[in-house]
Amino acid sequence: MPKIVIMGQGYVGLPLAVRAVEAGEDTTVVGFDVDEDRVKRLAAGESFVEDVAPQRLSAALATGRYLPTTEERAVGGFDVAVISVPTPLREGVPDLRAIESAARILGRFLRQGSTVVLESTTYPGTTEELVAPILEEYSGLTVGVDFHLGYSPERIDPGNRVWTLETTPKVVSGVDEASLEAVDAFYRTVVDKTVPVKSPKVAELTKLVENTFRHVNIALVNELAVYARELGIDVWEAVDAASSKPFGFMRFTPGPGVGGHCLPVDPVYLSWRVNRALGHRFRFVELANDVNDHMPAYVVQRLLTAFNERGRALSGSRVLVLGLAYKPDTGDARESPAVRVVDGLLRLGAEVRAVDPHVVESAPVDPRVIRTELDEQELAAADAVVLLTDHSAFDLDLITQHARFILDTRHRLPAGPTVEYL
Repeated sequence: MPKIVIMGQGYVGLPLAVRAVEAGEDTTVVGFDVDEDRVKRLAAGESFVEDVAPQRLSAALATGRYLPTTEERAVGGFDVAVISVPTPLREGVPDLRAIESAARILGRFLRQGSTVVLESTTYPGTTEELVAPILEEYSGLTVGVDFHLGYSPERIDPGNRVWTLETTPKVVSGVDEASLEAVDAFYRTVVDKTVPVKSPKVAELTKLVENTFRHVNIALVNELAVYARELGIDVWEAVDAASSKPFGFMRFTPGPGVGGHCLPVDPVYLSWRVNRALGHRFRFVELANDVNDHMPAYVVQRLLTAFNERGRALSGSRVLVLGLAYKPDTGDARESPAVRVVDGLLRLGAEVRAVDPHVVESAPVDPRVIRTELDEQELAAADAVVLLTDHSAFDLDLITQHARFILDTRHRLPAGPTVEYL
């Protein structure tokens, strides 16, 4: 019976593990994670990822072929191992300690003929320059001779019901032809289409190109929103009009900033690599970082200005924040601009209450923030309401009927005397 190990059971690893169980009736899948609480929840059938419904997780567990675990020895005897661990930034520098740790564990259990795939987002060169040497050191085997190694960037879009793990084309690569064939063969069992490329560096760059493209274009429209307002122009109407062009334009809209693991992090990996390897600055990325990083502060400033125009102080006022997640209809608050908006409001002395039906209580939010429900009383009691994440669960009519003042950063509410747009 083939044995697959998925290192990391987060937003990327868990969907892959469950899909691998569903796709292979004779396959055993080990979901390894260092978080004991997470593993206990998974073993109890409790999913924290929107893309894996509790019913799917329970069904995977019921097969007896999915094992969430923190035990390193459980990975032994694997045929395919996928590394899907976090790669955050630490003081603006790529932090690859989780990848290194996962590679060391796999290296101790690596056997001839096995395949290892890195999925974690990182800079070009990581697979061959970091992961390969660790695997060789801890296994005593030689990459490309005794075992296969490749890279396949994750393309998970949390909450997307159309483009799922299964339906999104999967870029695959290997350090040699045999590795590419092995990596491709594995992913063809879990996704509808694979896209082979000639080297891990190309695949690693592919992921960074995708997210840097989005990051730069979001920064463009965010800066346009700031200056268009000062010029007295409705940027949202301009974007809508530009979107009528059937070629040469892709729609991006303003917002309170960027969040999640990808956009605030991935372009920095590319910029860091260019600077370290070539000694050059990646100016587009640096500029996009600067614009998007300042959007939460701009939202706070807009709210402060609105209070001043109404002859009120923001300090001591009650502000109801709608949405803490970085994108609608998910519970993912990683790097969420909403959290930074909340922090800015607290620093100015506001009393902040927050509504988010998806984000759990353990979200990275200041403990002074009061979590509450969206109802008529909360809306009426708030001196200002800020729509930061446009969850479909929010009753937009209720908001417009009962809120005294609304700063809508997503342009979801109908225009009116109580509504301002970003």
